[in-house]
Amino acid sequence: MALNATIHKAELSISDMDRHYYATHALTLARHPSETEERLMVRLLAFALHADDRLEFGKGLSDEDEPALWRRGYTDEVEQWIELGQPDEARIRKACGRARQVVVVNYGGRVADIWWDKVGASLSRNDNLTVLDIDEPTVRELTALCERGMRLQCLIQDGELQVISGDTTLAIRPRARMGEYAAA
Repeated sequence: MALNATIHKAELSISDMDRHYYATHALTLARHPSETEERLMVRLLAFALHADDRLEFGKGLSDEDEPALWRRGYTDEVEQWIELGQPDEARIRKACGRARQVVVVNYGGRVADIWWDKVGASLSRNDNLTVLDIDEPTVRELTALCERGMRLQCLIQDGELQVISGDTTLAIRPRARMGEYAAA
């Protein structure tokens, strides 16, 4: 018997002063049975960092031809391709050939460092690639906010993201391993 996805709903209010983007998104996130809560929350964080009216969740884990998130242009060209974790180097190169901008939101602590040590030098040839790192304690704090129904406010200013949920405020500053940290 196949396991079903767990549905999470999030009302995400974004005030991105760096990009002058202000909107509230009612998001439905389907958590694949093999997806962890950590990855789900990093997906939500990636959405907040790169929010746009055309940014959408891809099939990700269940489809190798789609990223975790992407933004397509009006003529269906891929403007932005966003991967999470430690994707395969060949997958990143393929994405760099298909999309105007590719972002990898890397997380996982020591595993993320090992992955970067292995692929960092060869990926540096891709001018349209940005690799952001979210440290392990931040991912744990973010995961503690995970609920089936979430109301989150995100304030982005000077490269720092503040996630507010009820009485809890998290300050998150992604570190750019490669490229510039600027959500375009």
